[in-house]
Amino acid sequence: MIPYNDNAIAVDAACSGNPGPMEYRGVHIAARQQLFHFKIEKGTNNIGEFLAIVHALAYMKQQGWRLPVYSDSHNALLWVQKKQCKTKLPRTPDTEKLFRIIERAEKWLRENTYDVPVLKWETAQWGEIPADFGRKK
Repeated sequence: MIPYNDNAIAVDAACSGNPGPMEYRGVHIAARQQLFHFKIEKGTNNIGEFLAIVHALAYMKQQGWRLPVYSDSHNALLWVQKKQCKTKLPRTPDTEKLFRIIERAEKWLRENTYDVPVLKWETAQWGEIPADFGRKK
């Protein structure tokens, strides 16, 4: 089994309903310290996972850190790689605020470079990602 790097940031999102109230956070794995947390009234889990990765990259750039980022979301990893959130969530007055945040994240990805690995968290091998909200049934 390949071990994970615990001097890294793990991100995760949670959503009550799909769509529904959404939140995401980033946690330093070794310290188990929450570095950032964000909530919005209406979103989806995949959008939250995407925004969490971008937030981690921007946060590290601001801090001058160079740590790997782990996400357990295949979709979000792909969206970050393509610099585009490919959600099917309709843009409505209820989701307008979220779409403005998505656009800002996509713009950040287009206009910034990063040289840290963005990696898939292997839940089957390592257990739940340390940023998990612990609400699975």
